[in-house]
Amino acid sequence: MNDRRAFLRTSAAMAAALALTPKLLAQLAAAPASLPERALFERDAEAYWSELRKQFLIPEDEVYLNNGTVGSSPRPVLQAIYDAYEETEKMAQAEPEDYPIWGYAAWNEFRDPLAAFVGCSRDEIALVRNATEANNYIANGVDMKPGDEVLMSDQEHPGGEQPWQLKAKRYGIVTKKFILPKPPKDAAEILNRLSDAITNRTRVIFVSHISTVTGVVMPAKEICALARSKGILSALDGAHVPGMMKLDIRSLGCDMYSSSPHKWLQAPKGSGFLYVRDEVIDRLWSTIATEGWDDPKIRAERFQRIGSSNVPALHGLRASIKLAEDIGMDRIEARHRKMADYIHAEMVKRGAESWTSSDPALRCAIATVNVPPVQRMELENWLWHTHKIRIRGGDPHKLRLSTPYYLLKKDVDRFLEKFDEYKEAHG
Repeated sequence: MNDRRAFLRTSAAMAAALALTPKLLAQLAAAPASLPERALFERDAEAYWSELRKQFLIPEDEVYLNNGTVGSSPRPVLQAIYDAYEETEKMAQAEPEDYPIWGYAAWNEFRDPLAAFVGCSRDEIALVRNATEANNYIANGVDMKPGDEVLMSDQEHPGGEQPWQLKAKRYGIVTKKFILPKPPKDAAEILNRLSDAITNRTRVIFVSHISTVTGVVMPAKEICALARSKGILSALDGAHVPGMMKLDIRSLGCDMYSSSPHKWLQAPKGSGFLYVRDEVIDRLWSTIATEGWDDPKIRAERFQRIGSSNVPALHGLRASIKLAEDIGMDRIEARHRKMADYIHAEMVKRGAESWTSSDPALRCAIATVNVPPVQRMELENWLWHTHKIRIRGGDPHKLRLSTPYYLLKKDVDRFLEKFDEYKEAHG
């Protein structure tokens, strides 16, 4: 009788636990437990990507063409975050002074794989929340006098441009812009325009590695070499780069680099990094001051000392790096380029004006087109509310179409079909 009662009590507890199991856990359990075999890629590439698509929580009937704003974290990343929360919130760390915060820690177990992935040393990288935060560290940290100039393109994200505008308003520096063509013919055209805008007052060149406006991949290495030759600091906003294409920061030769891996690396929202070349670290002031802000021995770590923050997000970031490496960045980048080339060519066939360069070397996973007289926001609303197709663009007629590796050809074809339908119905 006692055994029966114990069994009933246990069964009731299990039933209650299952009833309280978050929907997220059920979705994670439903996803394939492992990635598709690499051999499948050789036999049928589209089948391989179709299997990988099952790692994402995006509903099967949704077409997601806005990875340029935010990516969807797949099962391995979400599982890592969940597991980290489950472990850290027990408050059972090994030492009595250990707590689940990272405001005063080196967290090399997270910095090491990130540094290896992006091509720099651990001491040159700081874990921050996004590219905007990193860009503020850069703008606030560089010593400049009234009249000194920062040179940028006319296609910078507000999170890159506005920190410099604040510095200009507060300290009297000058923000100067060169016009980035829509589209540029080649890398030489971009370099010539930038070079012509340099003056003897230029102290910093700040440009996006990939433009958020058009998706143009800038000739970053050449820009940094030009800056170095003139004694100018170079800073790159790389919000779109990690996870979209292979990145080797050291080979670029930049002095500073910012990024938001929540886009193309599918990392957790609120995970980012700041790179500062070792020779420049001691020239950059800290923006947030707490213990260690002026300790030169800890190098770039001092820029990540901000007080308590989110450790599980770092576990998710590490998992996103492992996932990209397991798939292979060569394979991911090739897929990105193939899908972007396809959607770009199909839109041009339909009369769209390309704002992304016709030079394949200057684009990767974003195709931007101008489609007058179609009104962007009207099309965006119609596609989403009527057909569960999500895009983004800019008024009045710009469409920015992102092609993450989990986007299937049938998804692109569905978008093209509905675009044709809308255009025909609305003249």
